[in-house]
Amino acid sequence: MHLAHVETHFQASETVRDVVIGMADGLTVPFALAAGLTGTAMATTRIVVVAGLAEIAAGSIAMGLGGYLAARTDRDHFRSERERETRETMELPDKEREEVAEVFRGYGMSETAIAPVVDAITSDQERWVDFMMRFELGFEEPDPQRARNSALTIALSYILGGLVPLASYMFMADLFSALAVSVGVTLVALFLFGFIKGRLTGIAPWRGGAQTVVIGGLASAAAFALARWIGQG
Repeated sequence: MHLAHVETHFQASETVRDVVIGMADGLTVPFALAAGLTGTAMATTRIVVVAGLAEIAAGSIAMGLGGYLAARTDRDHFRSERERETRETMELPDKEREEVAEVFRGYGMSETAIAPVVDAITSDQERWVDFMMRFELGFEEPDPQRARNSALTIALSYILGGLVPLASYMFMADLFSALAVSVGVTLVALFLFGFIKGRLTGIAPWRGGAQTVVIGGLASAAAFALARWIGQG
């Protein structure tokens, strides 16, 4: 009896990257703002919440736009490179055929075995260009919806992350009690975020959670110190 071999590979690395970008900033920046405002003389929980929500709105738009533009840039770059490869297969076919052969030589194939493979690939220009894009340049065609999806994923992740440190200020009247709860909840959220990210990406979940707490905690502490320093200036 032979058991079927099933390979499991993670297929959503770009989405995870977007969630990481949005959630990491969403957890740290609004927390630093709220914590920094807590120490000012005129602060109230209402002021902290309003300022925090305004920052979340602005930050999510800015981060989402950044993700959109980055994805559009990748798509435009892919298109320009594909157009260049198409021209080269038409204007310099012998050189491009040799480049196809070089790919297979890198795998140790003999010239006798390479020749029919090169003929098969170069017999169709679309397939030829696809091969050159993937194996010569290392490009995969971007998802047409990548820019939109990236923008939405980053923005929503930022919003969800940003609401975590603000939640205590929404339900508690005492500023410093709200700050203490915000610190605890944010650290727990950072750990859970890193733990889940570790499970999805194949690294040790506990290690991923600990790393995220340390990195996110240091980033939050630095941002908090800067906010307090500016607030006292």
